[in-house]
Parts: sequence; structure tokens; C-alpha cells
Amino acid sequence: MNIHEFQAKEILRRYGAAVLNGGEARTSNEARSVAQSIGGDLWVVKAQIHAGGRGKAGGVKLARSLDEVEKIANEMIGTRLVTHQTGAAGKVVKRLYIESGANIQREFYLAIALDRALESPVFIASAEGGIEIEEIAQKTPERIAKIAIDPLIGFQSFHGRNLAFALGLNKEQSADFVRFASALYLCYTQNDANLVEINPLVLTSEGKFIALDAKMGFDDNALFRHTDIEALRDLDEEEASETEAAKYNLSYVKLDGDVGCMVNGAGLAMATMDIIKREGAFPANFLDVGGGASAETVAKGFEIILRDQSVKAIFVNIFGGIVRCDRVANGILEAAKRVGVKIPVVARLDGTNAELAKEILRGANMQNIIAADTFSEGAKLAVGASQKKAK
Repeated sequence: MNIHEFQAKEILRRYGAAVLNGGEARTSNEARSVAQSIGGDLWVVKAQIHAGGRGKAGGVKLARSLDEVEKIANEMIGTRLVTHQTGAAGKVVKRLYIESGANIQREFYLAIALDRALESPVFIASAEGGIEIEEIAQKTPERIAKIAIDPLIGFQSFHGRNLAFALGLNKEQSADFVRFASALYLCYTQNDANLVEINPLVLTSEGKFIALDAKMGFDDNALFRHTDIEALRDLDEEEASETEAAKYNLSYVKLDGDVGCMVNGAGLAMATMDIIKREGAFPANFLDVGGGASAETVAKGFEIILRDQSVKAIFVNIFGGIVRCDRVANGILEAAKRVGVKIPVVARLDGTNAELAKEILRGANMQNIIAADTFSEGAKLAVGASQKKAK
């Protein structure tokens, strides 16, 4: 689960990490009021969407008067911001964050993420933070420092000093940096985060390190321990189909292809997407119905896939171990009755009650449902059907 910048900064503030004064606004009048309450003569108006690259896309602007704050807010609210992370569809700006200005001396990048290979949190830092950090990581990775933290030991001052040295900080700067990094680590571990990213982390003319931006993501499986964080969820920023699927314990992720996938088991789902690409098409989704799927949950997954107008064919690829193939077959037919199937559905059902499932599908005598005997055959039939439908 991701949260907005203004929410992330409020969490950082609880841990003693320095952030600037600011407030949320949903209208231009609210934006003006927030700026007025902050005071000063320089403010930053920031679009609040769950995506990076806002600055390049015009979602971060400076204002030097209250009238300018109101004008920028009025222009920004309701617009569709397109960044390298949103895709061509973009995201509609519904919230803003109004923040005071700062006397920036230097910009850095600092983040904590989970390194699955090392099985530990890793600090990632660069002396060149800001909007070009992705390009730096790609072209000159040697300019990025990484320090793993043993979770049994936790963050120690020497970790912070090593990071400070890598960033070229002097003794005085290092002391404040270590305090900031320590607060960041506590925030990461105590909230079951999977990412805490500060980009940029700025050193001000006053010699203070301040989080000028903040991005946080949390482990969905740990949210039951953090009801306060779960309450920050903004469903407007999430794919509606993914949110609905979660209610039925379905693992669904929307993708950009045209072959819908319904599979049981994450490994088989990944293999299914791979073979679809090998056959010359792209998957439209990742959908894992799980090991204990019922006809109802299968039908619901089917409905969700069919709502995606880009889907030209569906590949149902089930290996019946715990889940019974006849349940899947009945789910397909139930979904077909509810929403009507107007695109080809290729079903490869193998394992428990596979023969019974094939009899159920054949008995339904539905032209759009095609039975496949093997994994490879199913992929070829699904891709061929989608390409034919596209024409």
C-alpha cells in the first residue's frame, strides 16, 4: 500500500525526521488558507498522486504570493498528470500539498528498501538527488552507495557515518545526517514499510537535513498491525479492479496487454505470462485465484477480466492440486451467464477432476470456450484468438 507525500511527511515528523511546514488542500481556497497559515513569502504547490516524476510533468510549482498559490492550485486541481510512472493514462490530481520554501544548499537521495537477495533492509544513497536519480542509477551506478543493515543488529551510528562519508559530508554535517538516517530506519522497521524514499533530501543553508519529498510503501500483509496507516489508503489512487479483487482474496494486477490470464499459483501465473509473450502477445493481467478457489471466486475473477476492454481473449490455465478443476469450469460458466462472453476463452485444466471439468465445458456447448490439452497448446490458441479478434 502506498500513501501520499503529505501523509508520509506526517509519519516522518513523528520520528523526529525534519520536514517543512505544510498542509493538504483539495480546493484553491483551501490552498490559499494553508499558505497563509504557513506564512512567509515563498511556497511550493505540489500535486498529490501515487507516482514519481511530478516535477517534470508540471506537478510541482513555486508561488511567491497568496494569489499565485490560489491561481496555481486552481489550474492544477482536476488536471490529469502524466509522468513516466503513470503511463499514458496519467492520474487526475484531486489533492495538493502546500509547503513552505527552503534555502537549499545541496540535494541528495536517500532511501531504505528490502533487498530480498540479502534478506535485509538496505540504505541507498547518492550525492546527486532530485528528478534525475533514475538516470544516474542507470548510467552511473557507481555514484550510488548501498549499505545493508542486519535486522538483528539494527541501524548503528557507524552505518550512518559510512553513508555520510560516501556522500562527501563533513564532520558537522555528518552528525545531523546520522540522526536523520536513524529516524528513517525506525520509521521503516516499526511500520512494516517496504520502501521509504526521500528524494530529494536537502541540506539547507542553515546546515539542516530536511526531507523535501517523501514516498512510502507498506507491506499489505502487515497492515492488520497498523490500522492507523491502513486508514490513510486512498482508493482513488488505486486500480478499482485490483481493489475489488482483493475483497474476494484474488491476487489481481492490471497490465497493458490483450490476453487475459486466470491462473492458480503465482509461479504458474508468471510462467503463463512468459509463454504468452513467447508466442508474440502481451498479458493483460496477473490473476491468481489461489489454491482454495470456489466457483464464486472464479466467476468474480472472470468478471473482472472481462471488464477490461483491451482484453481480446482469455487464457484459463489451472493445475488442480488443492483447487478442483470442475469448480473452475463451473465458475467460467457462471461468469459467462452473468456477463456474457463475447471473446474467446481458452481453458487448459489439468489435475484434480480435470476430465470432469472438460466434460462440463463441452456439455455447455459454448462456441467461445475452447478446451486445450497442454500448456503450450493453450497459450498458442489464446494468442491466436486474441490476434484474430484484434483484426
